[in-house]
Amino acid sequence: MYVSDPTREQLLKTLYLLRHAKSSWAESDVADHDRPLAPRGRRAAKKVANHLHQRGVSPAMVLCSSASRSQETLALVAPALRRKPTIQVDDDLYAAPAEALLQCLRRVPDVIRSVMLIGHNPGLQDLALTLAGRGAELDRLKQGFPTAALVTLSIPAGSWSGLGPGDAELVDYVLPQEL
Repeated sequence: MYVSDPTREQLLKTLYLLRHAKSSWAESDVADHDRPLAPRGRRAAKKVANHLHQRGVSPAMVLCSSASRSQETLALVAPALRRKPTIQVDDDLYAAPAEALLQCLRRVPDVIRSVMLIGHNPGLQDLALTLAGRGAELDRLKQGFPTAALVTLSIPAGSWSGLGPGDAELVDYVLPQEL
């Protein structure tokens, strides 16, 4: 019996890093964790959702910060995904530094081929820059990771538990104002 070798794409894992959309500061007495999206943020999240749909993005798992603005961003992009992912809302992702985000990713089961992580800066940008060993958009990413920006990283097959610095390639970096 002949079994063909998997293609390179089938061997890759994909990590999408999505910064929450712009939050509202309209009510000064609202705790940071509970701030909702601003109208501008909702518009940006819808643009990103449309981009995800057009690209056929369909992560198997979404890890989302428990902050209101992150969960609202997820609620706006989730309907655009081609399939319904497993969703985990996690308090530990709220304002987490890069190392904590990486530890969370290392707990993802290896059968999961693609993950979207929705969270906050500076942790997301630091994580992207830590993981991306190469990619045409690296210099631009170093300049900033604005709200509702989306980074796509391609990771050689292997275990999520072994994910480390320089392991990924930055294959796309999208800002909502470019959509």
